[in-house]
Amino acid sequence: MSELCDRTIHELGAGLRQGEFTSSDIVKSVAARITAREPRINAYITRLVDQALEQANNLSRPSADSPALYGIPVAIKDNICTKGVLTSCGSHILSDFVSPYDAFVTERIKAAGGIIIGKTNLDEFAMGASNETSYYGPVRNPHDETRVPGGSSGGSAAAVAYGGAIAALGSDTGGSVRQPASFCGVVGLKPTYGRVSRYGLVAFASSLDQIGPLTRDVTDAAIMLQAIAGRDLNDSTSVDAPVCDFAPAADVSGIRLGLVKECFGEGLDPATGDAVQSMVKAIAPRCKQVAEVSLPHVQFAIQTYYMVCMAEASSNLARYDGVRYGLRVEGCPTLEEQYERTRGTGFNDEVKRRILLGTFGLSKGSIEEYYGTGQKVRTLIRRDFEQAFRDVDVMIAPTTPTPAFKLGEKTTDPLAMYLADIYTAAPSLAGLPAISIPCKTRVNGLPVGLQIIGRAFDEKTVLKVAYAFEQL
Repeated sequence: MSELCDRTIHELGAGLRQGEFTSSDIVKSVAARITAREPRINAYITRLVDQALEQANNLSRPSADSPALYGIPVAIKDNICTKGVLTSCGSHILSDFVSPYDAFVTERIKAAGGIIIGKTNLDEFAMGASNETSYYGPVRNPHDETRVPGGSSGGSAAAVAYGGAIAALGSDTGGSVRQPASFCGVVGLKPTYGRVSRYGLVAFASSLDQIGPLTRDVTDAAIMLQAIAGRDLNDSTSVDAPVCDFAPAADVSGIRLGLVKECFGEGLDPATGDAVQSMVKAIAPRCKQVAEVSLPHVQFAIQTYYMVCMAEASSNLARYDGVRYGLRVEGCPTLEEQYERTRGTGFNDEVKRRILLGTFGLSKGSIEEYYGTGQKVRTLIRRDFEQAFRDVDVMIAPTTPTPAFKLGEKTTDPLAMYLADIYTAAPSLAGLPAISIPCKTRVNGLPVGLQIIGRAFDEKTVLKVAYAFEQL
């Protein structure tokens, strides 16, 4: 029998209801694993084990009607506000910022009886694909500690992978839930833009950011989405779409799968492509149809994504000025120098690079050529998806072009780092739901992910297909 910290939400929920163990037992198991692995992995910025154990001790045995998350330890990415707890975004500039309120999703987790076990490490302000840019140091991949866990939600993915949390929340702007899920061998779901409130998520790129779960299996992803989805009046981009029962079923007999042609060509590691194709080959007899689809403008997704997200980051990060909250460098003779020294000290090189490029893209004389063009190409990418979805129900692509790369391997080559998001950026630009699940076959002993992309607000079908793959 596996240790409690290695089980799923639904397995633990059944055991809690049957009285096989208590929530305190689960928290103690998770805490022991954190103690054993954290010195090397560095998945957490803030651990809340004592508070979690106190909360667990006060919980009664759940009933049949209790929420699925009742008594379950959940980790929260440290760019999601948690009242009374440090919310640093992995940055020096917010290294002493204690949030005065809970994010919408944090409230939902607590309302469902979930226990917050800690705040997880991330690339600074969620800007990165390797989780090496955090002020609190890099996160290591639990499967190979010489490799990255992916970014920016690498701490959340790593914690779930090694048993330091039963489930976790991350944020996905251009792949920051799905890419670390692929590298760490867990399930990562990016919901449709607007499905989950962004209230209390520290903004990176407001037209792209979306909160999503990282879990051990697809059923747990559905449970987490059920808990956090829904309309929120505090977020004007939150959509009043019906929240159905997301619990997945394995019947895909009526499903038409589309393989995205442009995602299986140049740049894809052959062994990674084979791992994805073998999964598709295995499930094909159960589906109505498997066909190739084309997204002609997806070749421009990376350039478009980075132009849009850097411009929006430049605007969003202007609020960190050393005046209202966060780091403030004292002893500056002028206000302008205070701005310069505070931001120069508080932000790392990657964040500065994105602010500078984004500011240039928004500058007079350049905004139409860069940001404006980016938005036009984004529309073309969205139309490509709409056209393809006339013939298929979901689309299949690799999550990443390779398995996890070595720590330090791409830190001096920003372009190579950005290309880690090459298959995840397009669904983000189109605002579509997408999930990464582990392939059955590993590559050089490392996990790789298969990505399933669905129509807007059709997470139900995405989860159903993912569950069918998982049952293979």
